[in-house]
Amino acid sequence: MPWHRWEGGDLVLELRVQPRASRDEVCGPHGERLRLRLTAPPVGGQANAHLCRFLASLFGVPPSAVRVERGLSGREKRVRIRAPRRLPAWLPPP
Repeated sequence: MPWHRWEGGDLVLELRVQPRASRDEVCGPHGERLRLRLTAPPVGGQANAHLCRFLASLFGVPPSAVRVERGLSGREKRVRIRAPRRLPAWLPPP
């Protein structure tokens, strides 16, 4: 799938994020990206911090193990998750 890849033990996700949604959720593939909705507003880095916490909870890692590599100020982002401890059902195993 084009929206994710493994680099060693790290998982890299290509995302399309919609801020100010009614709830946090993974919506599924959106073209070559995975679409997510977040409740946080895109102000002062709040949505990025919320995204890291949300993904950390899904993958069983601390928020410090999730880093936005590209797209800090836009909706299209590249996120790296260091050594995920669990994989959600919507993500195929490596």
